[in-house]
Amino acid sequence: MEVPVMVLYSILSVATLVYLLFILHSNLSKNKARLPPGPPAIPIIGHLHLLRPPPHQSFHKLAERYGPLMHLRLGSVQAIVVSSPDMAREVLKTHDADFANRPQTLASRRFAYDSAGFAFAPVGPYWRFIRRLCISELLGSSTLDRLLPVRRLGMHEFIQTLFEASRRREAVNVSWELVKMANATIRRSLTGSTASQEDEDQAEEAMELSKQVSELIGAFNVSDFIWVLRGWDVQGLGKRIDDVHRRFDVMMEKIISKKEDVRKRKAGGDGAMKDLVDMMLDISNDDKAEIKLTRENIKSFVLDVFTAGSDSSAATLEWALSELINHPDKLERAKSEIDEVIGKERIVEESDVCKLDYLQAIVKETLRLHPAAAIAHRTTINDVRIRDYDIPAGCYVYVNLWSIGKDPGYWEEPLEFRPERFIVGDDKKSSSGSEGGVMDFRGQYFQYLPFGSGRRVCPGINLALNTVQVTLAALIQCFEWKHERLDMCEGLGVVIPRANPIVCVPVARLHPFTSLEI
Repeated sequence: MEVPVMVLYSILSVATLVYLLFILHSNLSKNKARLPPGPPAIPIIGHLHLLRPPPHQSFHKLAERYGPLMHLRLGSVQAIVVSSPDMAREVLKTHDADFANRPQTLASRRFAYDSAGFAFAPVGPYWRFIRRLCISELLGSSTLDRLLPVRRLGMHEFIQTLFEASRRREAVNVSWELVKMANATIRRSLTGSTASQEDEDQAEEAMELSKQVSELIGAFNVSDFIWVLRGWDVQGLGKRIDDVHRRFDVMMEKIISKKEDVRKRKAGGDGAMKDLVDMMLDISNDDKAEIKLTRENIKSFVLDVFTAGSDSSAATLEWALSELINHPDKLERAKSEIDEVIGKERIVEESDVCKLDYLQAIVKETLRLHPAAAIAHRTTINDVRIRDYDIPAGCYVYVNLWSIGKDPGYWEEPLEFRPERFIVGDDKKSSSGSEGGVMDFRGQYFQYLPFGSGRRVCPGINLALNTVQVTLAALIQCFEWKHERLDMCEGLGVVIPRANPIVCVPVARLHPFTSLEI
C-alpha cells in the first residue's frame, strides 16, 4: 500500500524539527558535560548506521579506534560502550550502584510483564527481594541439590539419543539435541514434569517460545531508539512480541492452574520434590513474606529462567565441543583425564567434576572466548563521572564482555583456545600477572566476566555450570569426535550460538551403561 505524499512530508518535517531540537540541546549540554570520544554522528539516526550484526563485533571495531570508553548516539538514545577490563571495573565495581538498572525496550517490558520479573526489574525493594530469593532459595545450593535427578535425566536422555544415532550410523544435529536437552532440563526444574508425564506438544511449544523470546529481546527495534518513530510498529516486531507474549501467557496459565489444582488435592504435601514454580507459589501464599508475589511475578520469573538458562547452556556446550573438535590435542588430554579419574565402567556424574581440572579449564576458556551473553546491558541511574568524562543519567551502557575476554593487555595470544592458561602451574602466569587457575566466574576478575559482575551478576551461575560441565564430560567420555575443521562463525541473538549447527555421525567410544532408566 502506498503511503500518501503528505504523510511522508509530515513525518520528515517532524523528524527534522526533532533533530534540530536535539542538536540545540546537545550544543547547550556540551558546555556543561564532556562525553567520552566517539565517531561523528549523522542526523536522526546518530551512529546506528555504523552497527552491523552481531553488535558486539561492531562495538569492538569502533572501540579499537575510539577507545575503551566510547560514546555513541543510537537514534535518540545516548549510549556508552565499555570495552576494557579497567573501564569495566569502573562501571561494575566503583560505580556499580549508579549503573544498576537495565534498558527498558518494548520487548523487555512486554516479556517482563512491565518489570514484574527479575532480569529487567529496576533496582528497588522488589528487585532486592527477588534477588535474595534467587540466591538463598530458588537457585541456591540446596535447591540445585534436590534438582540433581532432573539434570541427570536430561543428560542421560541426550547421551542415549547420540548412542542410538551411533548404532544406526546416522548423522545427528548435535546442536539441536543440545538445545532440546537444555530446554527439557530447565522445563522440568521449573514445572516438575517428567518424561512420562509431560505433554509433548507443550514441550515443543515451550522450546519454540523460548527461542522466539530470545530472538525478539535481542532484535534491534528501531522504535526503541528513534523517538519520532515510537508508537509506530515499523518492522512489525511489536505484533510478533504481542503474539509470543500471549501464547506464553496461555501456556503459563495452564501450568499454574494445574499446579494449583494438584496442590489443593494434596493439601499438606505428599513428600514429592518441589519444583521452582511450587516454591514461587509457596512464597506467593505466604502472608508473612516481605513482598507479596503476584501471578505476573511468577510468570515473568519462569520466562527469565527458561530463556536465559536453556539457551546459554546449549550455546556454551556447542562452542566447547567445536573448540575441542578443532583442537584434537586438547580433546585427547581431556579424554585421558576422564578415563583416569572416572574409568570406563560408569558415566560421569556432577560430583566427579571437581576432580577434573582440565575439563573445568576447558569450560573457563570456552566462556572467555565465547561468553553466552556477549554484552552486559545497563542504564545509568545518576549522572556519573569516569576518568574526566561525564556519563548522563538515563544513558544506555553496553559492557562488551566479548572484547574484555580478548584484551591483549591481560591475555597472551587472546584469540587462541588454550585451556592450560586456567590451570595453576600448567601455563605459568596469565598475562594479567596472576595464575589463571585462580580465576572464577563470580565477576571479581574484570578481565574475565562471562557471567557479568556487580549487582546484576547472573544468579544462575551454579545451575549453568552444573549442566555444562557434566554434559561436556559425558560427550568426551562416551564418543569419538573426529570431524573436519568447523567454522567458528557466530549466530544472532541475546545468547550467541554458532551460526552453523554441528552435524555429524557420533561414534560410540564406550558404553558405560547398557540401558538408561529414563
